[in-house]
Amino acid sequence: MATDLSSASNRHDNHSTTEQGSGWSTKRITITALFCAVAAICTLFLEFPILPGVTFLKYDPSAIIALIAGFAFGPLTGAVVSTVSYLPHIATSSGIYGMLMAIIATLSLVLPASLVYQRNTTFKGALIGMGVGAVVCLACCILANLVITPIFMGAPTQTVIDMIVPALLPFNIVKIAINCVVTAAVYKPITKALGN
Repeated sequence: MATDLSSASNRHDNHSTTEQGSGWSTKRITITALFCAVAAICTLFLEFPILPGVTFLKYDPSAIIALIAGFAFGPLTGAVVSTVSYLPHIATSSGIYGMLMAIIATLSLVLPASLVYQRNTTFKGALIGMGVGAVVCLACCILANLVITPIFMGAPTQTVIDMIVPALLPFNIVKIAINCVVTAAVYKPITKALGN
C-alpha cells in the first residue's frame, strides 16, 4: 500500500498539474478550483452538529477535501483550498468569525500534514503527517477560540475557558479524527482516479 501511495504521488509530482517554472499549469489551476468548489459546497451545505447538546459547534467535511488536495498536489494547493473555500462564509450567518475559525482549523491540519507527506510519500508518511497536523490543529483551534471568540462573540475569556473541556476539546478531537480517518480511507482511490 505504501508503494502504491508513493508511486501515485510521484505520478502527480511529474504530472502537468505541478508547478511549471514560476507558475501553475492551466490543468493544475482547474483542479485546484474544483477542489475549492467541492470544499466550499461541503462547508456551506453539509455542516451538522456532532456532539449531543452542543449544537452551535458544527462539523463539515471540507477539511477532508483540503487534505486530499494537499497530499495529491502539495502544501501550496492544500493551503489554497483551505483558504479560498471558506471565503463565502463572510456572506453567511457565521460571518468573518466563522470564516477565520474555519481557515485556522483547516490550515493548521492540512499544512503540517502535507509538508510531512511531501518528505515521505508513503501511507506511513501520510499517517505521520496527519498525526502531526492533528496535534497542531488541536492547539491552534483552542488558542484561536481563546483569542477570537471573546472579540467577535462579546463573551468573556473565562466563559470560553470554561467551555474547553466540556465542549471545545471533545468537538475538535472528534472533528480531527473524522477528517484523518476518512482521508486515509479515500486518498488512494481518489489519487488513482486523478492520475488516470
